[in-house]
Amino acid sequence: MDQINWGIIGCGNVTEVKSGPAFGLVGNSRLVAVMRRDAVKAADYAARHQVPRWYSDADALIADPDVNAIYIATPPDAHEALALKAIAAGKPVYIEKPMGRNAAECNRINEAAKLAGVPVFVAYYRRALDYFLKVKELVDKGLIGDIRFVDITLQWQPYEEETGPDASPRWRVFPEISGGGHFHDLASHQFDFLEFLLGPVRSAQGFAKNQAGLYPADDIVVANFEFESGVLGKGSWCFTVSKEQREDQAVIVGSKGRITFSFFEKFDIKLENEEGTVLFHIPYPAHVQQPLISQMVAELRGEGTCPSTGVTGARANLIMDQICENGSRHENQQI
Repeated sequence: MDQINWGIIGCGNVTEVKSGPAFGLVGNSRLVAVMRRDAVKAADYAARHQVPRWYSDADALIADPDVNAIYIATPPDAHEALALKAIAAGKPVYIEKPMGRNAAECNRINEAAKLAGVPVFVAYYRRALDYFLKVKELVDKGLIGDIRFVDITLQWQPYEEETGPDASPRWRVFPEISGGGHFHDLASHQFDFLEFLLGPVRSAQGFAKNQAGLYPADDIVVANFEFESGVLGKGSWCFTVSKEQREDQAVIVGSKGRITFSFFEKFDIKLENEEGTVLFHIPYPAHVQQPLISQMVAELRGEGTCPSTGVTGARANLIMDQICENGSRHENQQI
């Protein structure tokens, strides 16, 4: 492929800034069509972003002869069906995270892609952001020695629409749509990056509960996990604490120091070792998916490789499946 002409299926909020504009900012790449079931919103998006064509039917966009790569930005319940259609049409597919509602859906996508010889990428863009590449650089250089363990804490207050007499939670907290709740939405990024940083997770187990009853999905998860390297990890995720308790922190502890960073809200990385303490401040780019999109375009043009594929993307789902099974059939299963 020379010129990559993208079509977006599901031009919702995630595409407004994070991804959509980036397709036209990468060389040999452009956004030529968008689709949304609501025709008025699809037309509005196309007009605001100077996209030549819009559709209200996904099949029509997939069949567009000018579209040769497809970005699926719908909620996860539609990922598998749409990805399989794009693959059947022979068009590379870029899927929003999490890749599916569970590992089985991801595996079916990957099996179809392998048979068809069609590339699949997943929007785990932290693999390409300078902030997270700096964390990886510090670890790879051995600046904190041999890695011993990882500790993740994510505590957020409920969103306004999740509380009160007129509560109307969004789709992310309905498991039949998202696969889980805020844990599936956010921890998927975390586990994907940790595998990029430290290698494969061998096994994981945990407990997932709904304590506050604000919506159907679990609102608290605690987990332990082990990497094939022997590094251990633990994490806690709670989405029903007060605003004053909001916390987003990850710590990588080594034999000679530690690295403290944030997955979502802060741009500082703190390195502590025998030499002292060093702070790195690395803001995200305006369009956070642009670096990963650039790598996808390079791979599709035969000029490089993209670090986030369907194979790597499926693993985050598998890890979350293990944790949320709460000690049942997956508890002792090896990944």
